[in-house]
Amino acid sequence: MTDRLVIIPTYNEKENIENIIRAVFDLELEFNVLVVEDNSPDGTAVIVKKLMKEFGDRLFILERKGKLGLGTAYIAGFKWALEREYNYITEMDADFSHNPKDLIRLYDACANQGADAAVGSRYINGVNVVNWPMGRVLMSYFASTYVRIITRMKIMDTTAGFVCWKRKVLETIDLDRIKFVGYAFQIEMKYTTTKLGFNVVEVPIIFTDRTEGTSKMNKSIFKEAIFGVMQLRIRGLSGGIKPVKSI
Repeated sequence: MTDRLVIIPTYNEKENIENIIRAVFDLELEFNVLVVEDNSPDGTAVIVKKLMKEFGDRLFILERKGKLGLGTAYIAGFKWALEREYNYITEMDADFSHNPKDLIRLYDACANQGADAAVGSRYINGVNVVNWPMGRVLMSYFASTYVRIITRMKIMDTTAGFVCWKRKVLETIDLDRIKFVGYAFQIEMKYTTTKLGFNVVEVPIIFTDRTEGTSKMNKSIFKEAIFGVMQLRIRGLSGGIKPVKSI
């Protein structure tokens, strides 16, 4: 059994889910996959369960009662992984915006290059985004700049959702105190990780916007990210970020 797990949260991803799972399993390095499924009305879960018969103990599904948010999906996935023997746990979207081949590079950064968390970064080498309108590129880039100014993090792509975590990081973070559910979740996880003294590195990737299915971005998610950053900074300054156990 491999100690590498990829967590893929899904809501209405029937167009993508089979192809992304097969792409992960076609890699030269073995990964298991956990799909965290939020009761998609389009039948995403049915497709995953059919594939589970083919892939046996490499593919798993964690079904939830409804659309409960990206952050809570990953927290549920992290806890599931920690209950098992996984040492490298990676977040990845279902829609091919993250290239599955980059899973190997993120894993290598953690396993062989000293990183405690490896971020698939759109902005570490300029702006590497494909198929986004210029308005969204600018919004995302300047949002990350804003986050860096407020939090003092040195991470260029603070909102990135393609991240490999070492087990010890997720064991040390008090996952029950991670509050945000949208893209602010990604900022909160990185900020908490750096405040706890772990080494976070960025690995350059090319981000390609989805060609199938519907984007989950909306104004409330963006607002949470903007205002949540101030709360994070205050929590960090007041000593509110503490490990669940000693590092």
